[in-house]
Formats: sequence, structure tokens, C-alpha cells
Amino acid sequence: MKRYTHILLFVCSAALAGCMSRSPIGLVDVQRIVSNWPEYQGYQNQLLSEERSIESRRESSARKQRAAFALQRKYSQVTDKLSQQIRDAAGKIASQRQLKLVLTREGIGYGGVDITGDVEKALNITEKATPTPGT
Repeated sequence: MKRYTHILLFVCSAALAGCMSRSPIGLVDVQRIVSNWPEYQGYQNQLLSEERSIESRRESSARKQRAAFALQRKYSQVTDKLSQQIRDAAGKIASQRQLKLVLTREGIGYGGVDITGDVEKALNITEKATPTPGT
């Protein structure tokens, strides 16, 4: 269920009208955000629990497949909702800081202005002392 990385790979790529041509590029560490975001963690735990429940049921394969498909649809809706919240927050920060473009930190070697902390503040996320991947 790590689909969020694919969906959020390119969080925000909107060029803002009126920005100077020398405006820096903002970077957002999506993995840090989702590892620290209680709302995301709650949804992920709920969906994993539902997935385990489906797997352990004593039902026909067809019923399990339908339930799994419904769960995938639900996961997509949740992921889309959370992705939109991140994009909205990143867009607001980009506008405030006059950034021309915002990209995800993943795959970027160097450069750019890291706005992850500002996005976390906008989403009311408190950073964990030592975030653990996959939790």
C-alpha cells in the first residue's frame, strides 16, 4: 500500500503567475510528511486492518476480491484527499515565498529550498524525534 509515493512523486508543479524568473524551486519531503502525519498514519493503520480482515475471512474468493477492490477504491480516495491537502499547503507556501515551482525531495540530488517544515506546520504536523520508515 505504498502507492502514495507514486501519487505524490510529483506533488506540485505549478508555475505561479507573477513570480520573478529567478524564483527558487521549493522541495517537499513527502516521506517525512507522511511518516509524521497522524492523519495519514491513522488512515494507513485502518486500511491495513481492513485488509487483514478481508484476508482472514472465510468467504469465497470472489467475495474477497470484491471486498479487496472496494478497499483499493477507498485507499485511492483517501490518498487523493491527503495528496490534495499536501498540494494545497505546498501551493500556499510557494505563493508566500514566491517560489516558481515545487517538487518532491525524492530524486533531487541538491538545490532548491526545502519547504517541508512549512508544509508540516500548515498541516498541523509535529515532527517525530526519529521518524521510522514505514510506520
